[in-house]
Amino acid sequence: MSSFVTEVLASSGKLEKDDLACKISKLSRKVEETKEEVTDMINKKYIEFIPSMEGAEELLAQVLSVSKDIDLLKSCIENEVQQNLHDAVTEYAKLKQQLEKNTAVINLLKHLQEFDTAVEEYHRALQEKNYVIAAKQHGNARASVDALKAWKDNELPLVRALSSEVTIQRENLIHHLGVEWQKLADWKLPSPKTELTSVKSFLETVLHLNRGGSKADESVPHALLLSVLQALSIQGELHKKIKLFGQVLFKFMLKPLIVYPSLMVEVSSQPEHGAVLTLQCKETKAEHPDPSQVYNKVLTVLKTLHGNLFNVSIDEKKVSEILGDLIWEEMSECIIRECLVHSIPTNSNQLAEYSEVIKQTEDFESSLKEMGYLAGDSTDLLKYARNVNCHFASKKCQDVIVAARKLMTSEMHNTVKITPEYKLSIPKLPSPSGGEKERKESGKKSAHYDQQSLENEKQLSPSTLCLPVCRISESVQQLMDLAIHTLSEAVGSSPQCAVQLFYTVRNIFHLFYDVVPTYHKDNLLKLPHLAAIQHNNCMFIAHQLLTLGFQFKPHLPLKDGVSYFVDLVPGFRRLGARCFVAQMNVQKAEMLERLSTARNFSNLDDEDNYSAASKAIRQDISNVDGERLRTLCQTIIEEGPLVFNPLPDENKNKKYQEEVPVYVKKWMTLKEVSMVLNANLQEIVDRWAEGKGPLAVEFSCNEMKSLIRALFKNTERRAAALAKIVK
Repeated sequence: MSSFVTEVLASSGKLEKDDLACKISKLSRKVEETKEEVTDMINKKYIEFIPSMEGAEELLAQVLSVSKDIDLLKSCIENEVQQNLHDAVTEYAKLKQQLEKNTAVINLLKHLQEFDTAVEEYHRALQEKNYVIAAKQHGNARASVDALKAWKDNELPLVRALSSEVTIQRENLIHHLGVEWQKLADWKLPSPKTELTSVKSFLETVLHLNRGGSKADESVPHALLLSVLQALSIQGELHKKIKLFGQVLFKFMLKPLIVYPSLMVEVSSQPEHGAVLTLQCKETKAEHPDPSQVYNKVLTVLKTLHGNLFNVSIDEKKVSEILGDLIWEEMSECIIRECLVHSIPTNSNQLAEYSEVIKQTEDFESSLKEMGYLAGDSTDLLKYARNVNCHFASKKCQDVIVAARKLMTSEMHNTVKITPEYKLSIPKLPSPSGGEKERKESGKKSAHYDQQSLENEKQLSPSTLCLPVCRISESVQQLMDLAIHTLSEAVGSSPQCAVQLFYTVRNIFHLFYDVVPTYHKDNLLKLPHLAAIQHNNCMFIAHQLLTLGFQFKPHLPLKDGVSYFVDLVPGFRRLGARCFVAQMNVQKAEMLERLSTARNFSNLDDEDNYSAASKAIRQDISNVDGERLRTLCQTIIEEGPLVFNPLPDENKNKKYQEEVPVYVKKWMTLKEVSMVLNANLQEIVDRWAEGKGPLAVEFSCNEMKSLIRALFKNTERRAAALAKIVK
């Protein structure tokens, strides 16, 4: 580099100019020295040269003239030198720019050479199925193209062509890796047209696992398997490939095994394919899968995958961990929703046995951690299993509320008899903790009072505070049994569960207060006997709630001041009374309507007034009376037209007999009455036809209702029929 610079500077004349400047500088110093010597000589020899002053002045003038010439020469030389220096700098800048261009071209050629080398190595490695080297060489080729793109002329067609080639080769590599991956994990899935709604639809699912070739040591992954996974990782495709595999695995194998108890997984070994996973159907009566069964099936699948495919570390992370991160959340939610929810006990006595399920869940997660599918100490799955008391209470409360609502919306007319001796069937409760001392003190007090004489010898009646004889709905009796059973469950449960169950029982009675009057509203207004039963139901519940809380109070972990059920008693009494009074008002209105034709019971000595009053009071037609009335009406209807017999020929008289309704205005009314006397309620309603039928033509609404009330007993069906007699 130094010789090259020397040649350039020499060619520009810079060295010669530097030598000339040095000579001029020396000459200038010599002139200055000469001037000083001449001046000193003049000063010293001034006296000696006085006679020849004119010669000295001439000499001095010559010296000064020489000095001026020297200065002029110096100035010219300096100007020349500066011009030459400027030209040299300009030339140097041009050479430097050219050098930079040459350097860029050299770098460009270097990147092209690296790209060419990388592509050659890439193709060679791809043919040899050395996918890791192929992936790395492809990365080198891409790096070379990226370096070319950073050049200022990156829009060159060559750069665009190379970039396109890199993209094509990447897709080619991904395709080869996909083919190899499919050989390693080959799925056979149900047809896309198949609806995945039953066990049979999943029986076509088959997974062939190949470790990449036969090996003596099965514990070490085959080189091809490792090469494919590492190459996918280098290309940034490993996570995507595992995610897609995990989605198919969960949808077509893991989820069906969790959801369907009859679906089993079978693992077989084949020399050509390694392990083969297939789904088989096994008959079972279980509606929901057992947790241990689900865990075993899932572990069978994941262990097989781990032993044949995923027991490989890429970048210090196991492939099984990648799969676990992708499917664990969805899989654990499915296990909870389809399995653990249904395994929650329905009885508090079964809670102790649930510890086995918790142990199975812990072992399941431990196995997953050993294989690398799961990381962390505690997951939502294990937390759910351990929180069984809370889930039991929630499930129990939900079941109780559903059962209670079903009873409340059932028929009320099925009744049972309640006597003063009736008592609720309360199971034997365990002795409350710390109660021994209290019982001893209570015994001492009772003994003390027994020794004292009572001032009043009269005793209360055995019937005091007993409910009178009555009939209540069978569903209400079952509702009270449900409440007592739920409270008994609370006694043997954890404190949190006991409190939740207690308030669920309170919610049952709140629900009764709101649901029954609303759901049975119409029937309670139309059917007097149902209103009476509802009154008895409310009074029965209120009576039992007076003491129900005190029977369970020592056994429930509730705070002091809780009113238990006593606060609900007034509300139930008001509810029963309100229903009873409402029905009384309905009956009163009906009686007033019936008596409105009695002419105020005045002037009963008059036969017409007496007949009207008697009819208003009785208004009742027995079955026998109704049958006889129908017979009489039918006789009139059949034989009455025979009166119209003006002609000797009987056949010709039919024309006049058919014209009876024209001359007898109430003839059609009589025929409708005869029909009603022989019809049931539904036939009457159909003939009324919402005020548009033949009955509606002959009778008013009040007349038709009065006739129905007279012919039929007061039942739900009669009330429903009366409600439909409107115009």
